Amino acid sequence: MSAQPPSAIELEFARRHDQEHARVCLQPHPRGLAGRLAFWRDEQLVRSALKVAGEPGLILDVACGAGRFWPVLAEHANRVILASDPSQDMLDHAPTHHPQHLLKRVKTFQGSAFSIGLSANAVDCIFCMQLFQHIASPEHRLAMLGEFHRVSRDTVIVAVRIDSGFKRRRPDTQGVQARMLASKAEVEDEFKQAGFRLLSHQDFLPGCAPMRVYVLRKAR
Repeated sequence: MSAQPPSAIELEFARRHDQEHARVCLQPHPRGLAGRLAFWRDEQLVRSALKVAGEPGLILDVACGAGRFWPVLAEHANRVILASDPSQDMLDHAPTHHPQHLLKRVKTFQGSAFSIGLSANAVDCIFCMQLFQHIASPEHRLAMLGEFHRVSRDTVIVAVRIDSGFKRRRPDTQGVQARMLASKAEVEDEFKQAGFRLLSHQDFLPGCAPMRVYVLRKAR
């Protein structure tokens, strides 16, 4: 397994994700009621997506961060978990959040989602809940989906921020305007262009929150 250098897009994502994670770690009670409910909903969506994907046995968590979803992925006793992230610092930090018995189930490596250091059809499922939804360019999304298609032999689970009929921008921490939410039609067309068919989608909070989790299967 040879790690590929992360792209500039991924390095920027990793920098922001590291900063946000550091702020959360410094808070004595980081979630509150709303945060705990969001945490629960995230896990519910992931469990449902994994079920639709056929409970894959070998899964790659791309841009895994500190392993936010490893406990859910590990609920399937026979599942093998690979995990990559553009930030080696985050991978080094991740073990502080998990018990040793869970960490024994996870093999981590630093690498790029655009050039995963694995062979074709290497895993049953690619799981990307964080990075993909931050990719603004259709060209970049297609490049990432193409690499996911190469490495997964069956399914892909991705989260996308969908535009539900309104345009919304927000300033990032540096005061630069963030990207608009992705068009549902555009993103779903990109899935087809990359060689996937849509198995299911679930909204985080229908009509209110823009995040949607898609389960895709390689077209035969």
